[in-house]
Amino acid sequence: MSYALITSRHNALAKHARSVRDRRDGQEQIFIEGLRLAEEAVRSRLVVQDALFTEKFQSAERGAKLLSELKSSGARLSLMSEDVLASVSDTRTPQGIVLLASRPRVNRESLFVGANPPLLVIIHSLNNPSNAGAIIRTAEAAGATGIISTRGTTDLFSAKALRGAMGSSFRLPLCAGLEFTEALNLCAGHNVRTIGAALSAAKYHTDADWTGSCALVLGSEAAGLTESEVSMLDEAVRIPMRPPVESLNAAVASGIILYEAARQRTGVRG
Repeated sequence: MSYALITSRHNALAKHARSVRDRRDGQEQIFIEGLRLAEEAVRSRLVVQDALFTEKFQSAERGAKLLSELKSSGARLSLMSEDVLASVSDTRTPQGIVLLASRPRVNRESLFVGANPPLLVIIHSLNNPSNAGAIIRTAEAAGATGIISTRGTTDLFSAKALRGAMGSSFRLPLCAGLEFTEALNLCAGHNVRTIGAALSAAKYHTDADWTGSCALVLGSEAAGLTESEVSMLDEAVRIPMRPPVESLNAAVASGIILYEAARQRTGVRG
């Protein structure tokens, strides 16, 4: 299947795509780049408004198949020159496909529906989008059932965060923009215990009981959770580390703790 090169819309569409990429459009749309991530978006039934692609992309078998699926879903398809798409790309090596899709909206109550028992991750004040994406990917792999991010945390649907999550952002319920206390109260209202990762904790992560309804709370890369924030949680844990190492990357720490939770919860979840 081939598509005509649409020249009249190029400048306006490319400008709009860059605005979405840089999150200057009011954040109603998200910027999805790359073949695999675009395939995940279609597979997850995201509402895609525009697909920007190159001649080289549409000539490949997987590219042609994806474009056919996008057309069937109602997306507008725009064949772009390599130069124009390169000006839109957020990567050093563009793969020839960019999607503009509606930002997924999650009702916070859906975090607690169908999970028996729920295992949530609360991301608080995390600044690095790649770390956030890696945490989301790890959370899904370990069996977490939803993500909450607090106000001031990096955008979980930014281009870098989406690449780090590699499609997990489209499948896990993600609820963003809550105040820290609001997130904790939401969990408390659904009998979900909050367990924070804190260097000052007396208990190791392996000593906590992860088999019930619980939420792992992760702080910023630089400072973690403050003492005041830790005091608001039901429990705090730390990962044993040999000196002189004092801390771990947030995504690595999340993986260690979540897989301990998965180990304990084997056979528990429905």
